[in-house]
Amino acid sequence: MDRAIDFKLVLAHSPNAYLLLDHELNIRWANDTYLELMDRERDDIVGRHVFDAFPNEGESRQQLQTSFDRVLETGEPDEIAHIKYDIPNASGGMDAHIWSTTQVPILDDSGAVEYILQHPIQITKIEQRDTAGVVRRAEAVEERWRGASKELDRLRALLEQAPGFVAVLAGPEHRFVMSNAAYRRLIGERELEGKSVAEALPEIAEQGFVQVLDRVMRTGEPYFGRREKVLLKSSDDDELRERHLEFIFQPIRGPDRFEGVLVQGYDVTEEVVAEESQRILINELNHRVKNTLAVVQGLAQQSFRGDKQNPQLDIFVERLAALASAHSLLTERRWESADLATIVRGALEATAGTRQSRYTLDGPDIRLEPQPAVALAMVIHELCTNAVKYGAFSTEGGSVDIHWSLEQGADGSRLVLDWRETGGPTVAKPDRTGFGSRLIKRGLGTPGSRTEIDYAPAGLHCRLEGILCP
Repeated sequence: MDRAIDFKLVLAHSPNAYLLLDHELNIRWANDTYLELMDRERDDIVGRHVFDAFPNEGESRQQLQTSFDRVLETGEPDEIAHIKYDIPNASGGMDAHIWSTTQVPILDDSGAVEYILQHPIQITKIEQRDTAGVVRRAEAVEERWRGASKELDRLRALLEQAPGFVAVLAGPEHRFVMSNAAYRRLIGERELEGKSVAEALPEIAEQGFVQVLDRVMRTGEPYFGRREKVLLKSSDDDELRERHLEFIFQPIRGPDRFEGVLVQGYDVTEEVVAEESQRILINELNHRVKNTLAVVQGLAQQSFRGDKQNPQLDIFVERLAALASAHSLLTERRWESADLATIVRGALEATAGTRQSRYTLDGPDIRLEPQPAVALAMVIHELCTNAVKYGAFSTEGGSVDIHWSLEQGADGSRLVLDWRETGGPTVAKPDRTGFGSRLIKRGLGTPGSRTEIDYAPAGLHCRLEGILCP
């Protein structure tokens, strides 16, 4: 069997210069070629920090420090094609030199950087000769590389501070290349870099997201998570916490054959929880209001118990029903807004029935805030009631045309709604004004709201106007 090779002995006899640093950048060893190149003794530098043994300030030190940091962070070799770095001489002064260096990581069993082997090449004399064009090109390449490196660092800093969570996964095993602060907070500050999703986040794998990532890589099609419920461990304990996430798995295919997935999204758990609480509260409010209306209706019926044929009682009950219907419509919309056409159609069907040949609806999609929505529902109910008793709906051939539009003015968007009856009995202006007429006159109850009623013999015409948004 061959005798094991002593690689330290090999490097010691190499004509190339080598310096060995530990992960804290303390000098652990240097071969004779390195010592001769630097004009130093081994005992003078071994055990000292590299920047104590070879002090330098300004851009040169920063350039070398950045290279060391990149090796420690990535575990990959790093090169500096051209660096000006002065070296102390025997007389206590400093000699100016130009170098090209390579920093190679040596990893321990866990994959962490244990040592850095530096291989410097002195190119001072090459630059001083007339044939130094190669060096000048190397310097230009180095300058461009440093510019690109700064841009990359700037991009990393921006992603780190982004409010949404971001992570980059690489390869078929979906290993973490980077993750920003928001992503790390989301998963409880667990160690990610270099690990696969299945290794770092086993609960994610159990919920089937690794298969989703596989499909994204295979098909090249992004995956969108819409308020998706995800169970995550957010601390060192094993307790799973429910989160709701808006996210995208975006496939990445780079020019250097890099393949991976960009994960980007937002934690919307608080928003989802707040909406669910609001839904519960609104349902409870709707239940209580309907109970109150039922109590009012019961009180009215008890008050008129001896007069079962009282038409005023029937009108009162119908108005309560219209109010309850408008309230239910708003509850379905969580008291945000209600569709105008739905409000009008609901009031018509409650009185004129479902035969759409009796009425036509025409107008753009408009959403009304809660107050004008309830007001409009009551107005349409009164108009329908009048039409059933005295107008177009009181005869077989009568019909109603309802048209609405939005007009832009200096005071904002103005809703204009026209109610026109045709085919009914001859219309005459009533001798007195009742509650229903006063309610119609009130209109939408918004600033600038007004109502015009024309008791034309051929059919009633009512025009409502109201400002919707200033």
